[in-house]
Amino acid sequence: MGFASMVLVILLGVVILGVIAVYNRLITLRNRTDNAWAQIDVQLKRRYDLIPNLIETVKGYAAHEKEVFEKVTKARAQAIQAGNVKEQANAENMLTQTLKSLFAVAEAYPELKANQNFMMLQEELAGTEGKIAYARQFYNDTVMKLHTVIQSFPSNIVASIFDFKERDYFEIEEASREPIKVEF
Repeated sequence: MGFASMVLVILLGVVILGVIAVYNRLITLRNRTDNAWAQIDVQLKRRYDLIPNLIETVKGYAAHEKEVFEKVTKARAQAIQAGNVKEQANAENMLTQTLKSLFAVAEAYPELKANQNFMMLQEELAGTEGKIAYARQFYNDTVMKLHTVIQSFPSNIVASIFDFKERDYFEIEEASREPIKVEF
């Protein structure tokens, strides 16, 4: 085997090792993105589980606010049925808006605002909202890292060969960026 052949074999080995390293990095980022989405999903499920209890508590004090309860229930159902990140983000934006309406109704009933069950549910929901925000940030950061690797040279070549796709960010609409104002 000549010198040129040995150099060619070494270069080919380096290229193969480079492709393997890039492929493994893409797999790692894809799995982290899937895991980050699963963490969001867990927190959203927790949120969905709290909402019916919150509605029932408010109903006891504001039974005539039927339209608000129906909107929250419908938004919750749509959020549960969302199929992808974009649909989930839209459904969550709708749910957040309807929850604001529910809390606005609650503000009109001082005895409700003093109810221990309502206060506990509201506190749990606020904690869950914080966890959702953190999980969304982690997911979006992981998606950004995945996009960077998919778009960078030479990893973009490996990404296209193995059909790695970019993911949607989990974004909220401008109106939802404002904090939910709750007063007791």
